[in-house]
Amino acid sequence: MRTAEIRKRWLDYFESKGHTIVPSVPLVSPDPTILFTIAGMVPFIPYILGTEKAPWPRAASVQKCIRTNDIENVGRTTRHGTFFQMNGNFSFGDYFKREAVDFAWDLLTSDQASGGYGLDGDRLWVTIWEKDDEAYDALTQGVGLDPRHIVRLPREENFWDTGQPGPAGPCAEWHYDRGPAYGPEAEGGIVDPGGDRYLEIWNLVFDQFVRGEGQGKDYPLLGELEHKSIDTGAGLERIAYLLQGKENLYEIDEVYPVIETVEEMSGKRYGADGEDDVRMRVVADHVRSALMVIGDGVSPSNEGRGYVLRRLIRRAVRSVRLLGVEDEALPALLPVSKDAMKASYPELETEFARISQVAYGEEEAFRRTLTSGTTILDTAVSRAKKQADGGAAVLGGDEAFRLHDTYGFPIDLTLEMAAEQGVQVDEKAFRSLMTEQKQRARADALAKKTGHADLRAYESLQKDLSSPVAFLGYTDTQAAVHVEGLLVDGVPAPTATAPADVEIVLDRTPFYAEAGGQLADQGTIALDTGAIVEVDDVQRPVAGLSVHRGRLVEGTVTVGDPGTATIDAGRRVAISRAHSATHMIHKALHELVGPDRTQAGSENAPSRIRFDFRSPSAVPSSALSEIEERVNSRLTENLEVTDATMSLSAARELGAMALFGEKYGDNVRVVSIGGDWSRELCGGTHVRATGELGRVALLGESSIGSGVRRVDALVGDGAYGFHAKEHALVGQLTGMLNARPDELTERVGSLVARLKETEKELAGLRQGQLLAVAGSLASGAPHVGDVRVVAHDAGTVGSADDLRALALDVRGRLGDAAPAVVAVAGVANDRPLVVVATNAGARDAGLRAGDFVKSAAKVLGGGGGGKPDLAQGGGSDATAVPQALEGVSAGVRETVGA
Repeated sequence: MRTAEIRKRWLDYFESKGHTIVPSVPLVSPDPTILFTIAGMVPFIPYILGTEKAPWPRAASVQKCIRTNDIENVGRTTRHGTFFQMNGNFSFGDYFKREAVDFAWDLLTSDQASGGYGLDGDRLWVTIWEKDDEAYDALTQGVGLDPRHIVRLPREENFWDTGQPGPAGPCAEWHYDRGPAYGPEAEGGIVDPGGDRYLEIWNLVFDQFVRGEGQGKDYPLLGELEHKSIDTGAGLERIAYLLQGKENLYEIDEVYPVIETVEEMSGKRYGADGEDDVRMRVVADHVRSALMVIGDGVSPSNEGRGYVLRRLIRRAVRSVRLLGVEDEALPALLPVSKDAMKASYPELETEFARISQVAYGEEEAFRRTLTSGTTILDTAVSRAKKQADGGAAVLGGDEAFRLHDTYGFPIDLTLEMAAEQGVQVDEKAFRSLMTEQKQRARADALAKKTGHADLRAYESLQKDLSSPVAFLGYTDTQAAVHVEGLLVDGVPAPTATAPADVEIVLDRTPFYAEAGGQLADQGTIALDTGAIVEVDDVQRPVAGLSVHRGRLVEGTVTVGDPGTATIDAGRRVAISRAHSATHMIHKALHELVGPDRTQAGSENAPSRIRFDFRSPSAVPSSALSEIEERVNSRLTENLEVTDATMSLSAARELGAMALFGEKYGDNVRVVSIGGDWSRELCGGTHVRATGELGRVALLGESSIGSGVRRVDALVGDGAYGFHAKEHALVGQLTGMLNARPDELTERVGSLVARLKETEKELAGLRQGQLLAVAGSLASGAPHVGDVRVVAHDAGTVGSADDLRALALDVRGRLGDAAPAVVAVAGVANDRPLVVVATNAGARDAGLRAGDFVKSAAKVLGGGGGGKPDLAQGGGSDATAVPQALEGVSAGVRETVGA
């Protein structure tokens, strides 16, 4: 049975049982505290935790997931894959254990002709919590499972919780006995006696209890939940390799075609060599994962999700190279993976041009990195082995950091490649250096982000509210309010007195909480008691709760106080202009460049826009001008800007654009500009008509990462000010060049060309003068022992290229009749430089250019290096050039003993 058919049967079965079929969310997690969707239940977490009401009583899905925490096990076990699909069925206060067990048994054991999977019920084993008699009865009395196939386990091994007080409950883990060929038989109350015999295929989680404080699994159960839930997960790939009669997940129909292609490319046979098999499995797994991750809009980078993708691609490429394939691999492998997956994900076919462009570009970049980085790493590893002198060799954290920071060599690859040569890496020192480099950025991020562990205070406030905080800001800039909650230093408090940094929850608010790229409103909360809070930021740490963060500058605030909340209306108007302009730029980009240029992020600030979008290449300046012209043309038409709330399906039928990675409920707000010209799902604030924008000026476009570009723009007063400065600058240039504005481009271009030609002539004259002394330097070179040595101060030079040309010329004139060392120094742009060249005779005598440059550059207050025949360096102390050159001569004397 093909994997796509297994997937379809799952959805069909649960739909027939009254479940709403929920499409997979993107691999980019809707949960802001994790990079990727790592489990099938992630999209349903708010409903399981009770922070949001589920829109359906029962649901089912097949969720795309990425998990890389055990990436080193990929290819080495039968079960580990970075990309996987999790079948799930869920109940939110509807059915419970008996029905969940009935569904699992029915679907697993019903014959294939009637839509089931046709597994042998006598080979099913289930582990349950030792105190869960209800699950035991459902299994034995309900579906007739052999009691000997039920294993009772303690809470430490069979209980789910969030790691903090809240919902918790036991599990029923279903295993399939693959037979004695895969390991010993389960005995003595265990179901994992070793080997791959008992394969876990489905886990039913019963969200039954409320847990209290405690560490690990040592916590009290405070009682049962009022609304119990069911959360299950069945690995699609595991079921596939059972039903397809394969040994592991790498051999199923959605993965194995890549292994077959690798066999053809490498000439190696899968199954012939253990290590080669691991590499082939790594390639097949990582290529599929990269395909799916790029398909969901992620591009390679050095941070976050982009780094995970980069690591997947680079591990795949390196594994192919270790199999003996030197040519580019992804153009052969990625289309094969796409063809294997498109039955389940047809969008891969339509998006493949974009996906392949991103993947192939990353492979090309890595092949260059691999060539240079491997050489540097091998040198560093050899040095570490020598320094170890027979002990444990360790590569320094600074070396690993240099490889990462300068050459783009991932630390994971450094660890792998060093380990292959028996060398450890001081990863702790590397991490410390990385932390120092990123400390400020992380501090800024942490100031705004909260994780699950920090949400309890907000969740408590949210539960105390009779209804979600009402947002009035679409129509009002001021509102009468009551203080519903107060936090000081992140801790709930009944009262606070100025001066203090506070977080305030109101019963309703005109303040917009930062979301969708729109910055939060600022303003004041003036309480009737005389207290005043200056609001600097507004966030939504949990759904339905707007938290006003600011400074209590006067008086005392107490929970329950009435007052008036007022936003900075001028700032709001400027931000609304920016947000509407962002929608217009997005639409014009689609019209003039292509619909695949989708938004990847934005920031709508007062009179200023930062708009990020996915694009494999730069947008030509001519296209950028056309986009600006198109936006301003539509702007002058004073198009009406409207909003409407409707179902998500109705919005999609209207053609409204949804932002990738955003989480939407069943009902959404659609913002339309000019009727059907631009339609996007958006919760932000906007102008009433495009004429209110005034003017939009695009400042430029640049790359901010692989496959992601950024446009910066100004709106309204910002745009007018920018154009006024531009006009003044044009006026100055026309006066200086005595030319009309339309002649400036040609006139400036002509001047730049003449300047470059003059600089080229001057460089030629300078080099000619420099090389004119080459003959006299060679003929007058003194002997140090048997070695002819030239140590020449060239004075002021244009660049290191001039010194290199002189050193090579002198070395050539000296010939190979006797060992020769040529050292030439000079000053370029106030920086001293030194170049050393040696001939073959000198190198045979142990005279290496790199060694001399290092010592000379150290005298100059800098560093350098290179090859034994030619090296260069530099420093900061130009007055030390004579001493540096003398040091080269002294080094020659010392080496040859003269």
